[in-house]
Amino acid sequence: MALTPVENQTPGFVALVAAAAGAFFGLFVGTAQGSGLLGVLIGAALVGGLGFALAGMRDQERPIRWVLIAAFAVAGFVMGGLPAAVMGLLFGAFVGWFIFWLSTSRYRVHLAPYLTPGQVLWHYTFRVICGAIFIFLITPILVVMPLSFNAQDFFTFTPEMIRFDPKGYSLKHYRDFFTNADWQQAMWNSIKIAPMATILSVGFGTLAAIGLSQPHVPFRRAIMAILISPMIVPLIISAAGMYFFYSRIGLQGTYFGVVLAHAALGIPFVIITVTATLVGFDRSLTRAAANMGAGPVTTFFRVQMPLILPGVISGGLFAFITSFDEVVVVLFVGSAGQKTLPWQMFIGLREQISPTILAVATILVVVSICLLTVVEMLRRRSERLRGMSPS
Repeated sequence: MALTPVENQTPGFVALVAAAAGAFFGLFVGTAQGSGLLGVLIGAALVGGLGFALAGMRDQERPIRWVLIAAFAVAGFVMGGLPAAVMGLLFGAFVGWFIFWLSTSRYRVHLAPYLTPGQVLWHYTFRVICGAIFIFLITPILVVMPLSFNAQDFFTFTPEMIRFDPKGYSLKHYRDFFTNADWQQAMWNSIKIAPMATILSVGFGTLAAIGLSQPHVPFRRAIMAILISPMIVPLIISAAGMYFFYSRIGLQGTYFGVVLAHAALGIPFVIITVTATLVGFDRSLTRAAANMGAGPVTTFFRVQMPLILPGVISGGLFAFITSFDEVVVVLFVGSAGQKTLPWQMFIGLREQISPTILAVATILVVVSICLLTVVEMLRRRSERLRGMSPS
């Protein structure tokens, strides 16, 4: 198979690809200004023209990139003040880097030399699609964070916030969360319910995963499907079923009932993570422990548990997050005495439009990020223990 050489690209190729990137960014800017089509046309013409003009100036890359950064920053400041200047600076830096990245074929340096142009195109198209999806999912979360510091009782950016005026920012919504009795009661209810639900989820889920990992267990697939069904069945259906069942046995509206309901929702996460950890578990270790006289309990805690501990902790963290963020089930099976933090947030949206919700949401996002970071660290540790290379 012929190898594709890494060589400088023609101005026409650079202009075409740069115009496509400019149209993509212009769509967002134009939509924000009320005309997406106009943004696409202007973005494609501007970036495509720069690509065509700068493709032959590779020996002056560094000063040209600095000029682009300054030019876009000044244009942004003239059009929209300091916030637009920051966006213009970032866009100018990207345009300068992208044009010379294309014109010098640096995009092929780290790829296999035998890839065809179509394969290279798909390689980067796939990553652009994934990046666009990621931005689409993460943008609503990122918008909530600065809004939580709004000095006004609004759910929108005020003119002072857009101008980065310190008077437009305040911590009053966070102070309201930590001083308001309703929010504090809801927080302590969540703190009491989530750990207990997590303990039950980890206990039952780990035992179920170990049992279902044994090849001699009959109907393993059917049992596994039933145990992970809370992840598949719509939550409103599960909540309604729990409500009618708990009403018959006297658990509806009780603390223990909410804990059991959240544990049922968390068990599938524990089963999946522990089962994935057991895939690389060497069963000869348990047989060796049994041959040396260790009982089943001793073998589990001294041999098996240390090796599957990262998966158990990961499942427990997922179960904790599920319980801490869940609102539908607790609305059905809980009472006013078990009002959790998500329930209080739902009330704040439905009844009084409290901006404190934004502060609470930011706190929950930060907590979730910390927990997911721990999960990723445990995943890498689990792979190292199993002799795999973390990726």
